Amino acid sequence: MQWKSIAHLVEDAAQRFGDKPLFIFEDKPLSFADVNKLTNRAANVLKSIGVKKGERVGVMLPNGVDFPIVWFALAKLQAVIVPININYHDHDLTYTLDDSQAGFFMIHIEYLDRWERVRAHLPSVRETLVVGEAGNKSDWLRRMDSASDEFDPSEAGSDDLVNIQYTSGTTGFPKGCMLTQKYWMMIGQVAADYFQLTPAETNLTAQPFYYMDPQWNTIASLIGGASLVILPRFSPSHFWGEVIKHKVTVLYLIGTMPFFLLKIPEDPSLERGHNLRVILCSGIHPKFHAEFERRWGAPWREAFGMTETGVDLVVPLEDVESVGSGAMGKPISTKETRVVDTEGNDVSEGGVGELILRGEPMMLGYWNKPEATAETLRNGWLHTGDMVTKDAKGYFHWQARLKDTIRRSGENISSVEVEGVLMEHPAVQVAAVLPVPDELRGEEVKAYIILKAGLTSENTPPEMILDYAREKLAYFKVPRYIEYMIDLPRTPSERVEKHKLVKAKPDLRVRSYDAVDKVWR
Repeated sequence: MQWKSIAHLVEDAAQRFGDKPLFIFEDKPLSFADVNKLTNRAANVLKSIGVKKGERVGVMLPNGVDFPIVWFALAKLQAVIVPININYHDHDLTYTLDDSQAGFFMIHIEYLDRWERVRAHLPSVRETLVVGEAGNKSDWLRRMDSASDEFDPSEAGSDDLVNIQYTSGTTGFPKGCMLTQKYWMMIGQVAADYFQLTPAETNLTAQPFYYMDPQWNTIASLIGGASLVILPRFSPSHFWGEVIKHKVTVLYLIGTMPFFLLKIPEDPSLERGHNLRVILCSGIHPKFHAEFERRWGAPWREAFGMTETGVDLVVPLEDVESVGSGAMGKPISTKETRVVDTEGNDVSEGGVGELILRGEPMMLGYWNKPEATAETLRNGWLHTGDMVTKDAKGYFHWQARLKDTIRRSGENISSVEVEGVLMEHPAVQVAAVLPVPDELRGEEVKAYIILKAGLTSENTPPEMILDYAREKLAYFKVPRYIEYMIDLPRTPSERVEKHKLVKAKPDLRVRSYDAVDKVWR
């Protein structure tokens, strides 16, 4: 890599691009030079309260400039950010902070009530920094105002651990992927090269910063000198207006976003009056791919990656023949791929097998989970858990998933985690959680429930169980569908045979309570 660390990249970009806007948030530009100064101030503040190399800092902030500035500051300190989903409640928040053993916690004032409920259970957190204003300036802003603009990042290096990025897995709670500064710089370089970013370009991110997508978009913009428009959230009704107003040329979306955009009445005067050269997207639905391009007048190209691996596959921009094919792409130059059977043997061309990968970027492993790391990283190859085929052109096509996860509106949800919370309810004997196909969100969450003896759907209605789940879990993990069962199909070892539940009826919504429409189907 050209830069020793993210810290050095931030310094270099400030020198190269100076007063040019790096971030544009709520129509307010913040230059490359000013971002570096604010990063130095943040690093000095964090250092003054005891944050040092290797220290984990939980960060629960909404979209804006605070998150990337804190991230850069921690990179300069050789400390580690633990991004926390702003939708987390007691259960998820406690687990993430406890598992990472974060010594410090930065939280926006808007979420402070959640922290107050759980802080007594988290003795590892030695100090809390509240961001945001309530009447007078917050303590964080007061400290920033008095901090120095100068900081020496010379000790920071590419092999420094900089993120513990949590991702849902198959064994219960999310696992923390250990990601280095080099990991992020490599993804950023791939994106900058693919987008051909220059100071004349404008990038945009609508995803929340606690995901990896805005983070690699930020690094790509630093490398290419492009401005990055940060939206507070993805809003279909305002999206094209922001794209046009800021003359956005490139952006990345996840697969459910275009479906929300598609549901808005077509308006060519708005949807075609933009400067977009390319839209990169993960999970483009083949049936609608051509319609996306027709309606919005820009090429859509597929990319595949994971938190564990960063970026793996991409469809070349010039490949117009891939539109509608469902192709996931070809490997980037620094990755090797194989398709293997359950014994680890390569399958023949066109055969279905698991996609495994090696190369860079790649996580170091899962934080404090050596067994899970060994299960995923075997003999130098990372097992994705995704079943694919490979065609004659060398493109991969997704077929199914091995992992017991649900992907709802871009969120990865562990079935086992949701089951665990449901079974904590005093009325629940057994819970089994499955994905239900959904055109808008990709998948919805369904829970099969066996109630304890003597209880029925009349004296224990689904909303009673769902209210309990809403208090414990982020909203996107709470089941939409509940079906009460007398028994569930099981293996001899008493594991629920979920594949039999899937095959039991053509429409899994039938005989289920729908928590959105508040009806039994």
